[in-house]
Amino acid sequence: MSNGISKQFPYRILGYQLRNLREKNDQTLLEVSGAVEIEADALKSIEKGAILPSEDILLLLISHFGLQNEAAMKLWKLAGYDKLIETTPSENDLLTQQSAVLLLPIDARIIYSDSVQINKNNYGIVMNFMQASGQSNGQPLPIARIGMSKEHAEKVITMLQKALSTQQNVLGQQNSKKSPSNSKKDKKENQ
Repeated sequence: MSNGISKQFPYRILGYQLRNLREKNDQTLLEVSGAVEIEADALKSIEKGAILPSEDILLLLISHFGLQNEAAMKLWKLAGYDKLIETTPSENDLLTQQSAVLLLPIDARIIYSDSVQINKNNYGIVMNFMQASGQSNGQPLPIARIGMSKEHAEKVITMLQKALSTQQNVLGQQNSKKSPSNSKKDKKENQ
């Protein structure tokens, strides 16, 4: 019977570790799956030990939970990714001599959010922008995730404050321009 369970859930130790990390951080499946951009069902299968996360997804999970050295290596080894790939010196030389160009498509759409969750660590902050899902459980869905250093975050705060104060000044000037004209109109009507 235990053989059937291990065949059905071959990565259960890794999954158990990942679920513990999520629960220790008081995060839901939806929050973590959104943060690493996978479906909640896929994360659930990973946590059960039914499937092995890809190297990329495991790296994203390690980064999301802010794991350092030993804890990160433990997960990496549990996944079996600790096996080094042997290459010949000539292959290494070829790799270092070639340059790579990575082209990413830019999506210019504006996505509006209902809320934001901000996590901080020693390196900076990560902002998870959320939007109401309309589902019966009422859990907001992550729509964007942005990380930045503390210094950059301070600059963003300053820029946001300037933008908001500029907008308030413009609105205040518009209201003050309307007030005198209304009072002149009122004076004419009273005569």
